[in-house]
Amino acid sequence: MEKKNWFRTYLFIWFGQFVSLLSSSAVNFALIVWLSLEFKSAEILAYSAIAGLLPQAIIGPFAGVYIDRWDRKKIMIFADGFIAICTILMTIALRDGHVQLSLVYLLMACRSVGSAFHSPAMQAIAPLIVPEDKLLRVSGINQMLQSVSSIAGPALGTLAIANFPINQVLYLDVIGAVFAITSLLLISIPHVKTQVSGSIHQVWIDLKLGMAAIYKNKGLAWMFMYSVIATVGIMPVAIMFPLLTIDHFGGKEFEMSVIEVIWGVGMLVGGSILSVFKISLRKVLLINSMHILLGLSFVFSGILSPSLFWVFVGLTGLGGMAMSIFSAAFMTTIQEEVAPEMLGRVFSLYFSFAIIPSLIGLLFAGNIADYIGVANAFVISGFIVIAIGLASFFTPSLMALGVRKDSGE
Repeated sequence: MEKKNWFRTYLFIWFGQFVSLLSSSAVNFALIVWLSLEFKSAEILAYSAIAGLLPQAIIGPFAGVYIDRWDRKKIMIFADGFIAICTILMTIALRDGHVQLSLVYLLMACRSVGSAFHSPAMQAIAPLIVPEDKLLRVSGINQMLQSVSSIAGPALGTLAIANFPINQVLYLDVIGAVFAITSLLLISIPHVKTQVSGSIHQVWIDLKLGMAAIYKNKGLAWMFMYSVIATVGIMPVAIMFPLLTIDHFGGKEFEMSVIEVIWGVGMLVGGSILSVFKISLRKVLLINSMHILLGLSFVFSGILSPSLFWVFVGLTGLGGMAMSIFSAAFMTTIQEEVAPEMLGRVFSLYFSFAIIPSLIGLLFAGNIADYIGVANAFVISGFIVIAIGLASFFTPSLMALGVRKDSGE
């Protein structure tokens, strides 16, 4: 498969996706702020998050089957367009000030359906365009773009919600979708053709093949399982950062914003390290080490004295860097270990497996914080993630992943 001029092709993808990521980050943050101010209900925030995640978790594996069958470029274009249409309908629903939350939840769920197709397709196109020895750097740049959007998005969202009604702020997401679609229309992405029927029975067969692609590769199966278990520990803590900032360190709005920004800065540093430097360390070692580093950042954050807020800031940045490097190395390992025609299914399965613990975290984080305390939750979560990293080093099939590729044999 020809991969000439891959960098030029990816420049178009990066430009369009960055604008889309930035606008989506701004809109998501503005929507959270608006819901918080309008209803002052943690329950409504949790339900809105579940509406945005649950459909993606449920249909993700089936979406992956069609991602592997259809043209992935067209999938991304139609997914971006569908999400934009849902956003336009949401602006209409919020136009007159009489908010119907059930309709807002429904439209957020529809947007999640679009994401179920878009995110795995985006990850699955990289091996079709990028030479294998450049995949880790490309993943690093992708992490950088996500990091910049996570830093600038909330600032843009705050500025927008302060000056415009929520229904007008939502148009930012539509503008981002237009940029993403336009950039995709200007490039060519190879299409992996498959000759299969469209029957429901065949869909189940294809889904089983995707699961088999994971199960038959014992190292990959262990990596998936460890990552999902780690997510069970990470997600409840991830949504408790504001609570730790307020309850343990006595912070307010400024300190909360500092923590949010510094996490994005840490992710940006992690992505920069991977994209600028040629990392010779095996990717599986990066994955395991970053689990341990992330866990340590949680543990020390939980045991810090309340007077050491700025140490907490530094630990948060370290955690963001570890998460960025882990994500890039993890995605690259999948891209290298799985055949291109199976990537849509495998990525969809992973995203679904990762989302379900997120939902559990959203449902029980409040109870966990009330029962054992936020600081203790950080410590326990940190030890869980550290244990996963250590266990990974003692799993032979996992440690054998990518030995020849990473050593250049």
